[in-house]
Amino acid sequence: MPLKKKHWVVSSSPDTAKEKPQRGIVIAAGPGKKDEPVTVKAGNTVLYGKYAGTEIQIEGEDYLIMRESDILAIV
Repeated sequence: MPLKKKHWVVSSSPDTAKEKPQRGIVIAAGPGKKDEPVTVKAGNTVLYGKYAGTEIQIEGEDYLIMRESDILAIV
């Protein structure tokens, strides 16, 4: 009796595709790199990925530090 090949189909979890971006307000922005000035400004509302940036706490307030490349959109 000949062996039959089995085919497997692998797909990514649909839950990961449904994650909504987070929203925040820019408190401050640095000057950027010499050849790449920063385009976001203090007061801009931005969308960013769920795992973007580094969370810090200053005087009881929570902040998120991130690179401009982690920002998905300026709203």
